[in-house]
Amino acid sequence: MKVGLIGFGKAGKAVANVILQSNEYSLEWVLRQSTILEHRHVPEFLGIDSKEPGLIFSTSSIEIEELLSKHPVDIIIDFSSSNGIYSYGKAAASRKIIIISAISHYDEDEKQFLSELSSKTIVFWSPNISLGVNYLMFAAKLLKKIAPWVDIEIIEEHFKGKPGVSGTAIKLAKELDLEETEISSIRAGGIVSKHEIIFGFPYQTVRLIHEAISREAFGNGVLFVADNLADKKEGFYTFEDLLSPYFTN
Repeated sequence: MKVGLIGFGKAGKAVANVILQSNEYSLEWVLRQSTILEHRHVPEFLGIDSKEPGLIFSTSSIEIEELLSKHPVDIIIDFSSSNGIYSYGKAAASRKIIIISAISHYDEDEKQFLSELSSKTIVFWSPNISLGVNYLMFAAKLLKKIAPWVDIEIIEEHFKGKPGVSGTAIKLAKELDLEETEISSIRAGGIVSKHEIIFGFPYQTVRLIHEAISREAFGNGVLFVADNLADKKEGFYTFEDLLSPYFTN
């Protein structure tokens, strides 16, 4: 399947690296705001031996309609910004292109827009698209169900300079019926992503921890999502929708 990637920051580059090493998916292009690297090839830039085109385009030089017409894709993966969906959403939905968004936080307006797009195409969104952290969420919800009275604390760690509270931690808190104030945040060095859930039982403690060692973990998550969306109909999907069958079968 042909893939278009929007956003080419640290996470975007790591995801591109994983896609280029996949036999089932072909990275057709990358779209970013900056004109730096424009018209270069991602495999060349990343030093990967690949025949995939991976052309780099800038939003200041090409409109999304033209890009999709000249370089059609089956999937768009979004690692840009919270308002990036407005730049390509309608054009992608009208062409039935699958949208996979890994944006860490959306306001209600963006969530509503995603819902509208899902009436025309497959739309997936996860604030953290690594498979491991979403498995962590499932395990945490199961433990909370077994012991609803247990004390729970969430600690999230990320690189210095990451603004706000982790979108993943906020989702974890919501799923576990906790307030955002019960999340502790740590910002230090180059920590990629670490989430820890502490369950305080009498006489014992259970700790569930997920740590992304490399941003390539997001790429593995993207491919898992793409594989599991292949047989889906138009609609809005989350990781819970894709993982539930594995827990029930």
